Amino acid sequence: MVAWSLGSASERRARLAARHQLAAAARAGTATEAADGIIALHGTDPASVYLAIWARTDAVDCAAIDRALYEEQALARMLGMRRTMFVVPAGLAPVVQAACTDQIAEQLRRRLVQQLQQAGAGVPADPAGWLKDVGEATVQALTARGTATGAELAQDEPRLRTQLVYAEGKAYGGPVNITSRVLMLLSAEGRIVRGRPRGGWTSSQYLWSPASAVLPGGAAPPAAVARVDLARRWLRTFGPAPVSDLQWWTGWTAGQAKAALAQLRTTEVDLDGTLGIVLAGDEGPEPARGPWPALLPALDPTPMGWRERDWFLGEHGPPLFDRSGNIGPTIWWDGRIVGGWAQRKDGEISFRLLEDTGADAVAAISAEANRLQAWLGPVRITPRFRTPLERELSSR
Repeated sequence: MVAWSLGSASERRARLAARHQLAAAARAGTATEAADGIIALHGTDPASVYLAIWARTDAVDCAAIDRALYEEQALARMLGMRRTMFVVPAGLAPVVQAACTDQIAEQLRRRLVQQLQQAGAGVPADPAGWLKDVGEATVQALTARGTATGAELAQDEPRLRTQLVYAEGKAYGGPVNITSRVLMLLSAEGRIVRGRPRGGWTSSQYLWSPASAVLPGGAAPPAAVARVDLARRWLRTFGPAPVSDLQWWTGWTAGQAKAALAQLRTTEVDLDGTLGIVLAGDEGPEPARGPWPALLPALDPTPMGWRERDWFLGEHGPPLFDRSGNIGPTIWWDGRIVGGWAQRKDGEISFRLLEDTGADAVAAISAEANRLQAWLGPVRITPRFRTPLERELSSR
């Protein structure tokens, strides 16, 4: 019998099965529970939010996810860790805002002011004051409308049509309105939020709403307090892990990560030769769940939760990642990535295993692929960031 070890790959995979709600017995009952269990759902690709919830639940359909997002407002879409779009439980939004997004908003505003200064003609001598005034007018226009597209807001506030020139002289460059940049900034500052998409749940063209009408009120915690809270949640869900993984996932500086962890009781763990940490009191073994299959979408929060992935990815990275480091759709067996999948034009879920997993695993993975195909029905999905294996499988 192999002795149990907290930092071993097998124990980390056992924790992943339960805490990421991927083993059948650990699945969540609602969309909100699924998001809360994994802290935040990666939302850059709209379809990933729905598919990540599907993978962690049994009976939650698209309509239930829509209700959680747009009627119950139990989930909120916001810019967060690593300047990335996430869907988070509404109650966690103030923590993410203070821990990560406020700092991002400062950077976005500073950068846009600099670009306005460089634009020259047509921009006032005080671009910072001008931008502040444009933002105020935009929020007022949105509040009056209730919901609006960027184009509609630009009708109400014509200064949103101010143009900046990007990549001048390049084939892909040229003048671009500041509309999306201003709306992104106001969103990062917690003043407006993305609402329903125009179209189905795979669409990325959102209506905007005032944040005051969607997100819970109340003062956000101080940034230092929020970072401690977020670090605790991450360690509970993703630990044991190296400190560098926490720093990467949050997008914090080394000093911010160190300061947050200093407020927590942690225990050092040997992760097969690498030093990691876990919350003190959370060193016990995770109950075995038995072998389990999972089909996770592109940019799923599980594989994107760590920078160091060898313990569950092995040598399978090249066909599953794009050139920018975005992971595509993956197949998991008992805590390891063993292949990839894609949806064909006819709706069939096609997959390929990158190693020999045995007949039982193939049968379980095939059943999970059939479950996904039935759940999707007539909907067709294409990941925003396409990977070599996904492109190949989808064209077969």
